[in-house]
Amino acid sequence: EILATECARLDAVRQRRNAARVAAATELLLRLGARLIAAYALEKQRQALLDYDDLVLKAGFLLSEGASTDWVLYKLDGGLDHILIDEAQDTNPEQWQVVRTLADEFFTGEGAYEDGDDSAMATGRTLFAVGDVKQSIYSFQRADPAAFQAMREHFAARIGAAKRRWQPVELALSFRSTPAVLEAVNAIFADPAASDGLIFGGHEAIRHIPNRAEEAGLVEIWPTEQPREVEEQDRWALPVKQGFSDSPVTRLAIRIADQIAQWIEQKEMLVALGRPIGPGDILILVQRRASFVETMVRELKRRNIPVAGVDRMVLTEQLAVMDLIALGRFLLLPEDDLNLAVVLKGPLIGWDDEQLFALAHGRPGSLWAALRARPDAAAYKTLAGLLAQVDFKPPFELYAELLGAGRGRRDIVARLGQDANDPIDEFLDLALSYERDHAPSLEGFLHWLERGETQIKRDLEQGQNQVRVMTVHGAKGLEAPIVFLADTVRVPDKTPALLWPAIDGEGGPTPLWAPIRAMEEGVMQQARAAAEGARDREYRRLFYVALTRAADRLYICGFEGKTGRKEHCWYDMAWRALAGLPEIEKPAELAGGMRLRSVQAEDPPAERAAAKPERQRLPGWASRPAPKEPEPPRPLTPSRPEVAEPSVASPLADDGQARFQRGNHIHRLLQTLPELEEGLREAAAARYLALPAHVMEPAQQRQILAETMAVLRHPDFAPIFGPGSRAEVALTALLSGRVVSGQVDRVLITDSEILVVDYKTNRPPPVQVEGVEVAYLRQLATYRAVLMEIYSEKTVRCALLWTDGPNLMAIDQAILSAYSP
Repeated sequence: EILATECARLDAVRQRRNAARVAAATELLLRLGARLIAAYALEKQRQALLDYDDLVLKAGFLLSEGASTDWVLYKLDGGLDHILIDEAQDTNPEQWQVVRTLADEFFTGEGAYEDGDDSAMATGRTLFAVGDVKQSIYSFQRADPAAFQAMREHFAARIGAAKRRWQPVELALSFRSTPAVLEAVNAIFADPAASDGLIFGGHEAIRHIPNRAEEAGLVEIWPTEQPREVEEQDRWALPVKQGFSDSPVTRLAIRIADQIAQWIEQKEMLVALGRPIGPGDILILVQRRASFVETMVRELKRRNIPVAGVDRMVLTEQLAVMDLIALGRFLLLPEDDLNLAVVLKGPLIGWDDEQLFALAHGRPGSLWAALRARPDAAAYKTLAGLLAQVDFKPPFELYAELLGAGRGRRDIVARLGQDANDPIDEFLDLALSYERDHAPSLEGFLHWLERGETQIKRDLEQGQNQVRVMTVHGAKGLEAPIVFLADTVRVPDKTPALLWPAIDGEGGPTPLWAPIRAMEEGVMQQARAAAEGARDREYRRLFYVALTRAADRLYICGFEGKTGRKEHCWYDMAWRALAGLPEIEKPAELAGGMRLRSVQAEDPPAERAAAKPERQRLPGWASRPAPKEPEPPRPLTPSRPEVAEPSVASPLADDGQARFQRGNHIHRLLQTLPELEEGLREAAAARYLALPAHVMEPAQQRQILAETMAVLRHPDFAPIFGPGSRAEVALTALLSGRVVSGQVDRVLITDSEILVVDYKTNRPPPVQVEGVEVAYLRQLATYRAVLMEIYSEKTVRCALLWTDGPNLMAIDQAILSAYSP
């Protein structure tokens, strides 16, 4: 008794010590998090950007807490008639708050009542939400089925109090699946332990009524693939034989691929659809993108079965991109022998082992030196040509030429298949994006790419005739005649590191974090248990989503690890439920598996449809094409006139490229220098022009500096570069029924007039106004017309700044009036 009392005392001390540790760790984490969030907010503010969460939170703030909330609600209340919410079960609490604030206005005031139960609504305002709590699987986006149920009850009460009609609709009738599939789903979730997490608010058991009640269907459960004893190899044996994996993952992928190949070869019929099975009819679902996905895709390709690849991939892990990165590394460091060997054996060069061995064996120096000693080799000519360009071409141009005119894409696709096109396209897009924000350096681009870990999300909805391999999350909303559930043994075992328990006396959930699990005390342990329960409930909802993707046939299979499987995994849930059905079959060819069938009625679907009496003839307009909708006019953009623009200076002429670069530098300086105090402008411009990236001689720098400062100090136009002026001003207006959208290089608005300057670069400037191209005059005239529409009481003066000079040219008002739109 004494020891028990002392144990209890020590356990209480340990709990208090753990509580202090958790509090200290959480405080440090919150300090770090606050700094990160503040830095992220400052970066968004600097770039004038908002992320998706910002949009939701700011919308909620405008509608509920902002200084102008009443005005915003008043304006919206007059313009909203219907609110439609799709996938309502995946709506998070902040999004629900926006919907709730908007929808509550529908049931307040004079417009809240109907004329009668059978009449149309007096106001015609409706709230329509489509959602199924059984399919809420996006908790990582903070979707909560309990919030969906709470909002359902809230609106039911509000609508009832407003004496409006509230009409819940049961989603029991299934138009997708055959009776066999739906019977399996009903049986699995008839178990209260399986339906925990799918039923809320005292609703009845899960049931589905098949609309395809007389069509053939099939459900099979295959025995799981289990690990086998592997004969241990001699550690000193030479690796001269190519071994093949005999893992459960590989065996299951082979079995599924063989089954699909057999269907296609034998033209097995989809009885309900009256046609043979095709690759596009098959969907293979997994819980996670793990090794099985790559193995499955490989086995399908080995049998020449069209496969769409995986639905999401890490770009730098794709073979096509790895080959392009290896080529870039070679161009930066040709002396890297291993990397060069990778390039030579890759699809861009296409050597085999014998060719590489002949070059590498017995060489006196580097591999590149050995290849350079054979200048007649096609590989040397290709690589040497790229080396000659790498110092002068930006990454996008270098790779685009290689993959286009250089036929590199053709060689990669020939080796790796059509799936290589998506990562190649994304690689080129990223090269272009990198050059927009960074100096076009190959080393910088490769470093940026490898650190970014960019993921590609591929849209497999619009399926060609290919087998699709996807996660259940990615397949939500999709369907297929035949579905394989291949990853049914995996059970989630992780919970969030940061827990949010509700603590007595607090206003809401409080974040708590323990660096190690042993440090957790009672409050965190209870929160951890609650998080595990929520995780398992979503796991069962995910199983429901996976099962209901199947239209005609469903195959449940899996692979086990050395530790076997847990009782509450998908596979065991299905096995226990289906084994008790009286109509279940256990055929010998399934070797311990089970089968559930629904049999096709005697008449095929086409004949049954033809035998039905004609109900009602469609009206005439149903067979006529709809009238062509009028196309809205293209917005008038003054900087991109509809007439042909004058030719630029030829890049082949003397100093053509230098002239173009000089014009760009002057444009940039005239845009940014006016933001500085006058005394700081010249020094800042000199520093900018002296940057090594510009590669300009001192004489060129002095010339551009002198010309730019002469413009800024010009007595007639000095005010437009002075305080109060603005650069890159966006203008939008409606002129003569047409939308005008443009951007003016420089604008100054004073009490009595507006000064407008538009820059023109890399074009030989005319000496007189009479020599100015009509397109430029129309552009200025359009800017002038827009500004006069906005500031009718002010005088608008316009000028062109020719940076190829530079030279400022004022344009007379009468000339601009003649070209006004």
